[in-house]
Amino acid sequence: MRAIIQRVSEAKVAIESKTVGQIKTGLLVLLGITETDTQDDINWLTQKIVNLRIYNDTQNAMNLSLLDVAGNILLISQFTLYAASKKGNRPSFIQAAKPNIAIPIYENIIAAFNNLLPHTIQTGIFGADMQVHLINNGPVTIILDSKQKDLF
Repeated sequence: MRAIIQRVSEAKVAIESKTVGQIKTGLLVLLGITETDTQDDINWLTQKIVNLRIYNDTQNAMNLSLLDVAGNILLISQFTLYAASKKGNRPSFIQAAKPNIAIPIYENIIAAFNNLLPHTIQTGIFGADMQVHLINNGPVTIILDSKQKDLF
């Protein structure tokens, strides 16, 4: 499971010009799912994201987590995080999970976030053509990969 996490002042996702998810202070999480992802990957990633200390404290040091600042999450499924572009110029997405496998995992990660946070997270719609708008705060952008924990 791969995630690009962006600390945002605000973010929203629209489908056909209609806003379907919107947050103020929080994290925009772009999520890629592969067929080998398990509940262990979900648990590791959700715990890591909500506990990342990427918000400034009173000394302007990154010491506060999403939980500490009562921030929210806007979660967007993004199979292109598993793009393989080693050969040629057209990316291959063979490592990305097919919808029949990815959708239940996506739903489980939503439930896991909702269990960890005191409020319901916002989401896009799996597989939809979405327009994501954000104001990146910092900017702060973090990459996580549950299969390569030692690299990120």
